[in-house]
Order: sequence, then structure tokens, then C-alpha cells
Amino acid sequence: MAKIADRYFTVDPWTVSEAGFDPKHGRVAESIFSLANEYSGARGFFDEDYTGDSLIGSYFNGVYEYGAEDPSIQYAGIQKRGHFMVNADNWLAMSLEIDGERLDLHQATVSDFTRQLDLRNGVLTRSFVWELADGRQVKLTFTRFISMVDASSAYQQVTLTPLNFSGSATLTSRVDFDTRHGADPDPHWEDVRDFNELTAFGILGKTRTSRKRVFTLAKVSFTGVTPTTSTPLDQTRVVGTAYELPLTANEPLTFTKQVTNIVEKDEAVANDAIWQRGLTTSADQADYAAALKTQTGYWDDFWAKNDIQIDGDVADQQGIRYCIFQMAQTYHGQDPTNNIGAKGLTGEAYGGLAFWDTETMCLPFYLFNDLKAAKNLVEFRYSTLDAAKRRAKMVDCEGASYPISTINGDESTSLWQHANTQLQPSTAVAYAIWHYAHLSDDTAFLNTHGIEMLVEISRFLYSRGAWNRKHEFSFYGVMGPDEFQVMTNHNAYTNYMALKTFEFTIETAQHLAKTDPATYADLVAKTGVSDEELANFQDASDHMVFLGDTNGMIEQQQGFYDLPHIDVDKIPVTDFPLYDHWSYDRLFRNDMIKQPDVLMFQFLYNQDFTARSKRLNYDYYTPRTIHESSLSPSIHSILAQELHKFDDAINFFGFATRMDLDNFNRNTRDGLHTTSIAAAWLNIVYGFGGLRSDGPELILNPGLPASWQGYQFRINYRGANIQVKVTAETVTLTATKPTTLTLYGKETTLQETPLNVALPAAWRAK
Repeated sequence: MAKIADRYFTVDPWTVSEAGFDPKHGRVAESIFSLANEYSGARGFFDEDYTGDSLIGSYFNGVYEYGAEDPSIQYAGIQKRGHFMVNADNWLAMSLEIDGERLDLHQATVSDFTRQLDLRNGVLTRSFVWELADGRQVKLTFTRFISMVDASSAYQQVTLTPLNFSGSATLTSRVDFDTRHGADPDPHWEDVRDFNELTAFGILGKTRTSRKRVFTLAKVSFTGVTPTTSTPLDQTRVVGTAYELPLTANEPLTFTKQVTNIVEKDEAVANDAIWQRGLTTSADQADYAAALKTQTGYWDDFWAKNDIQIDGDVADQQGIRYCIFQMAQTYHGQDPTNNIGAKGLTGEAYGGLAFWDTETMCLPFYLFNDLKAAKNLVEFRYSTLDAAKRRAKMVDCEGASYPISTINGDESTSLWQHANTQLQPSTAVAYAIWHYAHLSDDTAFLNTHGIEMLVEISRFLYSRGAWNRKHEFSFYGVMGPDEFQVMTNHNAYTNYMALKTFEFTIETAQHLAKTDPATYADLVAKTGVSDEELANFQDASDHMVFLGDTNGMIEQQQGFYDLPHIDVDKIPVTDFPLYDHWSYDRLFRNDMIKQPDVLMFQFLYNQDFTARSKRLNYDYYTPRTIHESSLSPSIHSILAQELHKFDDAINFFGFATRMDLDNFNRNTRDGLHTTSIAAAWLNIVYGFGGLRSDGPELILNPGLPASWQGYQFRINYRGANIQVKVTAETVTLTATKPTTLTLYGKETTLQETPLNVALPAAWRAK
């Protein structure tokens, strides 16, 4: 694999730290130190004004703006206007001046700089000593956190200690809606209403085109000092106050800012109602100390239930904990109208849009950790079903075509070669419905929202596919997960996932018709599904083109074997990311694979394929894969572990779990790779733990990497909490209620009494 780590942060099992500030890693650090609670998020930018390279990013889930309509797009079926998660108000904004000299780390002289994110409580701390031009020194400590319990609350605290002088300082605290999104020259926000008092200030902002509103109210207080003067600001789209503070040598003073953020996505709600809700919420808000105690309690409970412990490799331990931490921050089912953007709430790359990765890669984490959150993710797709139907009509099809990227349910991608040829968003939704229903036994959902989506997705797939002269059904002019191949025919991933979608739709509909005729009648009335249409789905499934041979080798698409070969290991690291350094068409002229295609569906429907087939395809496709996608390394690691390719498994795992921490793709500066973060959890549980959830019951085949002494994890399954603990000699399993699964090929019932099984030599890496 051509990519190498750029290790910058200190390796520690429970913290991520920066010792000394390197501006070249400034934006990378901003991404890594991002905080969020699903409702809102803020990058790890400096609190104080900074003139160096920075992305001051503050975001609210589901708050987006529309882009300008592209008049150059004349062809039908291509999206002319997209939308994006818009950069919102900077509620952390502040400045500090002493005798006219302003703190700016781009120019200031500082020492003892440290910045640390504590994964145990979600608190970001930064401290350093600022030396003024005349030699006076001030120690500064900044802390912030976003409440995981009270979605609307966020907190900032600054402690200032003059070390060798007395005097005065001016601290200005702001709420700033005069922000810019990316390189946009103008703000996307209007100031609807604001107020500015000495110890509290607030502002209601509204996006210019989507009309989403955010109300932010800040309450400020000081400990150890009383401001001598307080001067409200008079700026457009900004509220705040400048405080003149007396300084006494070696005596600390602390500034505390308690922030309430209220999001309103419904245009029908009156401004006065939002305003009053904000005032009431702020009045009930816990103070900094109480909120920090609650925050710590939340994370204590979370880690007790969800921690993955690795014995023997601190870098891997830090990596997986960081990934789990970010998954919890990104989404925990707080609001069923939210989804998981490709960058979470950590940056503006991919426009904050959700992709098919949510259903295939992110959903399993919640299926085994937070079933309510998992259901909310699937329900999001039901809430946007009408938009998917509109999209299907737009591309001359029937049924529901789910978008390749979205926030509100509408397609946001104007690149036709992705938006019009990638069918995996729709098949991923079908897979998510199956996976959720399979693990939860939520028949009420499956028989209503689930089957309705399945019918509409299958209807779209049938209308998008075509019959050839041999009465074979297939898809033409498509792009599979490997986005380095465009306008292909007989793509194996697309065809196989469509086949499984047809089968599940037919099975669910027929079972519903037999067991609950009244509900089935409602489905027929709502969707118009008929026996004839189900028969068409069955015919397509029975005659689906699939380019597999008798040995189990599967051609990715028609003609893939004939493509010119490129040695991906000889690509210079300076060429990454390839999209930035190679011409776009160059990517399509060889057999280099962006991310797993055949291996991806062999992971999703693992039990459908023989070990021989998985080994043949792994050996053929892995050397051709460049892993330019964040989901790629973990899928290879999981299959490598299953195939007893233990060196590959651990090497790919390190790449997956530390993709952002070590900046493997050289693009962490743009935001975190949420898919890679989710896939790192998969990598432990499905990879080294050997979990498979696509059969009639769970399968576990725990193994142990050579570099580890042991590890343990927990999963929740049908009301039971299952703990798996692996050491060099023994696998110990418990369940809070009797649970039957397959362990090393043998049906086994787990109970509260620990079951100790010798770790088979075949699953122990040498």
C-alpha cells in the first residue's frame, strides 16, 4: 500500500494531544479536535482571533443552504441546484488585547503550547504562555465542551494569569453570524433579531435561501475579577461585549461563557416562538460546573457500555477509542430528522451531505450499541421517500431512487456520472431495512414503512434495469462503489445488491399478504403493488446477469479483466489525494480500484459466498485497490482476518482506525472521515471478533493479532448484552440473558456464567 502515516499527535490510550503548535498541521488539528453532539458541532479552531490558515467551522445538523442554479446544465435528469451544510455562527468567537497588542498565534511569541482532547469527558483544553513584545508574560488556558445530555448547550471557559506584571486587558466575547462558507465572499445569514446586554447577548439568524433559523444566546461571567468597563459591540450580524479587566500578577481570572443554541428547520414556526424558546432554555441551563459533572457522567456510562479495550498496542487503542468517541458525537439518535454526513460536523468537504455509507458502514455500530438510534437512521430514509420518488421520475424511472448525496432528501450532486449512474444508495437503503429488521425483530416497522420503501426501491431498480436479447436482466451505464470505473455494464455489486433487494421485497410482501391481509391491503392501496409486479421482480432476480465463474471468481464488471494494469504501490505519496493531482479522466483508464466493489458485497452478504470465492477475489482485487475511500481499508482487513491473512488484517486495521489521526490520505484538514471511523469499529467486531450478522443467527470467530496480548468488546443483541474477551489462550463470553449463536462453527448458548473456550490455534496470528 503506497500510503504512509503522518503521525503528529501524541499517542495515549485516553487522550489526543498536541505538544507545540505547528501551523502546517493547523487545519488537521482543527478537524481532529472537533466537538459535537449530533445537534451541533464545532471544529477545533482557536477561540481567539487568528490570522493564519484556518477553517472556522460551526455547524448544525440539518441546517443547509442552496447553491446557485447552474445554467450551463441543459440535459434532463441532471441536478441543477445542490444544497450543503452551511457554516453557521461562531459562538466561541473572542479576542484578547493588552495595551494594544492583540493575541494572534500566527504572529505572537508563545511557549509551553499544549492542546488535548480528553476522550473520557469530551473536553478540549488548550494552554500556553504568551510573551508580549516587551517581555511580559501571560498564561492562558482555554476549555470547551458541547453537552451530550442537553443538546442545545455548549460551554467555553478561559483562564488568564499574568505571570510577571500587573495591568489591564481587554477581552471581547462575541456571537458571530458574519461567517463565510468556504471561499464564498458573502455571508449566508441574515440577522433577524438580536439583543446585546452586559452579561448576555443573543442573535437570531436566518439562512438566505433555505430559511433555516438558528438562535444563539450567550451568558458570560467572571471569577476572580470584576470588569472595570463593559462596552457592547455594534457590528453587522455580530453581538457581544468588550470587557476591560484589571490584572494582578500571579492571580488567575476566569471568563465563562454558557451558550444556548436553538435550531428551527420549520419555516412555519414564528420568530417570536423561537426567541421565547431560546430565552426559556437558557434560563433553565445548567451552569458550567454542573454541566461538566453531567457531561463526565454521560461519558462514564457510555464507556462502561461501549468501550473496546486493546492490550498490547497503544496506538491501536487510541485509534479505536477516538473512532468510537467520534461516532457517539456524530450521531446518537437525538433527532430522527438528522443523518450522518460524510464529514459529520467536522468540516465542509462533501458539503456535509449523507451518502450510502450511512446504511452500509455506519448503521451496524448503532444496531449493536443503540437500537433506537439505528431505527432513527432508517426512518430518516422513510421521511425522504417522496423526494426519492421525485428523483426517480427525474431520471425517467419509476419508484424511488435515493440520492447519492443529500441532507434534505433531494439529490445534491450535479456530477451525472455519480448521481445518475450509482444505484447503491437505493440498494443500501434496502439492505439497511433488511439488516435492522433482521436484528431487531421489529415487524411493525418492516410491515409498514419498511415494505413501502422496499416496493418503491424495487420498482425503481426494475425500471432502471433492462432485458437483453437472451432474456437476461442487468444494469447498463452504471458506476459501482469503485468510482474509478464509470458507465459500466453488468457491474457485479449493482447486480447482486439488486437481486437481494428483489428477493427481500418479494419475501416480505408475500409473508405480509399471508399473515396480515389488512396491512397488505393498505400497502397495495398506497403503492399499487400487484402480483404481476412481484412476478416481474422475481423474473429479474432469476435471470440477473452475474459475472462469476464456477471457481467463485467474480469479474467486477464486463471487460474489467481486459483493462490495462497499474502498479498502485509505485504511485508516489505526493500524488495523494489522486483527485487533486491526477486529471479526472486518467482515473478511468486502468484497473486501479478506488474502493472495494466485489469485496464489498462479499462482506455485506458474507454467508452467500464460499471461502474459496472470497480468497480468490481478495487475492485478485486487493493489489489493485488504492484505498482512496475511507471505507476501503477496513473491508479488506475484515476479509483478511476471515481468510487468515493476519498480517494484512492488522496492517489494514491500523490504516483504518488511524486514517485521520495519522492523516494517511493527506486530507484530514478538510474534516474527519466518518465512514472510516465507523468502519474501525466494524474492523474490531466483524474483523478480529469474527462477527457475522447476515445469517439466521450471529456468528463469532474471535482471533488475536500477533501484536496484541488481548482485547474485549461488547455488543447488544435482541435484549442481551454480550461481552467478548480474548486473550492469547482463551476466549471468554458472557450474555445477560441466554443467547444462542455460532461460535467457531458450533452452535453455542451464552449465559451470565462466563463461557471459557480455548482460542483455536488457527485464529491466533503468529
